[in-house]
Amino acid sequence: MATLRPEGVLETVLYARDLEATEQFWRDILGLEPFSRMDGRQLFYRCGNQVLLIFNPDATIVPPKGGALPVPPHGATGEGHVCFRASAKEIADWRAHLVANGVAIESDFVWPASGGRSIYFRDPAGNCLEFAEPKIWGLT
Repeated sequence: MATLRPEGVLETVLYARDLEATEQFWRDILGLEPFSRMDGRQLFYRCGNQVLLIFNPDATIVPPKGGALPVPPHGATGEGHVCFRASAKEIADWRAHLVANGVAIESDFVWPASGGRSIYFRDPAGNCLEFAEPKIWGLT
């Protein structure tokens, strides 16, 4: 019998209570527009061939009402993390763009084992965001 394994990540979730501030940051700083939104509950973004969901944890922890989609309640509190794939040139461009827009860079370094660069910063909800070269994970 063949071993089953996932082919990739379809969606990733971050949590934020202030969705208006979060939407503004993701639009104005990262250039992403939500393709779907529900006030006070969620923002949905396309990023390449993947989807980034930002949920208000106070809303998504509530069980669905009768007749709604049977998505189980889920949520998290605290800061999450997402890393975006970028080339060395793109990371330099992103760093300049973030700094020019008043976004603090928390860390900027080259990984000793792989030689790949990462920069770290935060969104308004405190989520830790990163741009990194895929080679930090041995990917191309």
